[in-house]
Amino acid sequence: MADQRNSKPPPFSAPDYAVFDRARVAALRARAVRGNFSEYSFLFEWAGRELSERLTFIKRNFPRTLLIGARGPLPQGHAQIGDMVVMDLDSSLRVSDSAPFVTGDEEFLPFAAGAFDLVSSCLSLHAVNDLPGALVQIRRCLKPDGLFAAAMFGGETLHELRACLSEAEMELRGGVSPRVSPFADKPQAGALLQRAGFALPVVDSEILTVTYDSMFRLMADVRGMGEGNAILARDRTWPGKALFARAAQLYAERYGEPDGRVTASFEILFLSGWAPHDSQQKPLRPGSAEHSLAEALETTEIKTGEAAKP
Repeated sequence: MADQRNSKPPPFSAPDYAVFDRARVAALRARAVRGNFSEYSFLFEWAGRELSERLTFIKRNFPRTLLIGARGPLPQGHAQIGDMVVMDLDSSLRVSDSAPFVTGDEEFLPFAAGAFDLVSSCLSLHAVNDLPGALVQIRRCLKPDGLFAAAMFGGETLHELRACLSEAEMELRGGVSPRVSPFADKPQAGALLQRAGFALPVVDSEILTVTYDSMFRLMADVRGMGEGNAILARDRTWPGKALFARAAQLYAERYGEPDGRVTASFEILFLSGWAPHDSQQKPLRPGSAEHSLAEALETTEIKTGEAAKP
């Protein structure tokens, strides 16, 4: 494993395929941690508990663990987890002194191959430009038969806010600027795990519905989490109060509750996959089945090209 005291991420850059301004991602997260992050961390706490609970169903110990993303809760007291290292984009994001901290970028992991038995991430990977590459690096730094378990925001997250802001901007300005981050959906996440070479990949999701006094209170929560707009192609100019007033009106009309509150959706994807190992289950070779589906259904098999018998 790389020297944990001296390892530094490369300077932030924007490749041709970039969606996110990584320097702004780091700045927004740091500002949230310097503020009252504990007042806005409910999604991180919930996702962290879910990840920890899911690990209890895996009868395996993890002597060395990497946690990517410092804003998620540390799984302290977890009997299966031994030594832990926490990594995030900037040292200012360190929220606990109970585990060694490494400054690093998810896109450039500063760790040796086979360094960890478990790599986990709690709501950090959704703002990565090269997510396929990051997953490949995560698999590489796992020992054979090591586990990757993560939570990340999914495609249904804030779909209400995205729709209302886009419609209001189209009405008032005749065009749309990206104001809510794009998120991967379940099929995309599963395909990325397979592409990265993980064995036995699994993706499932939960949608949490949260109610707010208004769209503006929702937006304040998003900022407090450190999840403000970090899209590289975002409009850098102030759009004016009228845009947000119109978006809030649309939001209340379409997603309002009888008590006057509005709803917001947060989809959390849970991803898991294993670094390949010879001991793992493997699919059977085509044609190696000992019994046919026709036998199981107690019917007659009709081969390709044959006509059914009357």
